[in-house]
Amino acid sequence: MPFPELNLSLGLTENDGSVFYAGNGEGKTIVRTDSVLNTHTISIVISEQQTGSVYLKTHFKGVEIPAEVEVPTYQMIVSDDKSNEKEIYQVTRDTFFYKEQTAKKGLWSFLGLKFLAPKNFLFENIPFEPLKEEIETFNISKYRRLSHEKLTYTFEKEQQKIQLFAGDINTLIVEKGTSYFVIVDKNKGQRFIGDILYREKLLKLTPIVRLHIIKRKQVSKAIETNKQGLIDRLIYI
Repeated sequence: MPFPELNLSLGLTENDGSVFYAGNGEGKTIVRTDSVLNTHTISIVISEQQTGSVYLKTHFKGVEIPAEVEVPTYQMIVSDDKSNEKEIYQVTRDTFFYKEQTAKKGLWSFLGLKFLAPKNFLFENIPFEPLKEEIETFNISKYRRLSHEKLTYTFEKEQQKIQLFAGDINTLIVEKGTSYFVIVDKNKGQRFIGDILYREKLLKLTPIVRLHIIKRKQVSKAIETNKQGLIDRLIYI
């Protein structure tokens, strides 16, 4: 539980009955008083606005399955209620797991010669989406883990494991049953990690960290990719 920060204010007094009175009517004594108890908050908002895509490794070796798969990215905004500074990042919202190999539809499939048709690869998606509300909020302060240039927040919602990950995306090995929000930047997550550490220092002690997830209008149930991992077809829920 975060400790509140004392908001200290300065004041003057001319009241000779006050313990802060300087004497001789000078009113020059500046006093420091506790006016408000403030607890500051870092907000992380994952939006529904798609911004691009990134390639994540599948970690399959020596097989035909693509070595990496294309995953859409979305806008994420980090801010706090003291500095009001905002930083914008890209984050993934989909977690794809390989399911099976399929034959790409085309002339060979039409002629009944599927064995000659180019191969596609089906990956099913295990995303996390707000079910009832347009936006869902989590207090994730106590789930923070920082180690080996990696920062994660891992928590559960109705038996579904969720992880916000910042670090080298090439080292991330996804576990089935976990939905990942992977922060993407050119410095292997270090810009986000530095941002969070800077805000924690600025806000003093341990601030509240709230994660806000905005519901998407469409969520892909699965994707089909070619051998290079490029998305060939999106299959929607």
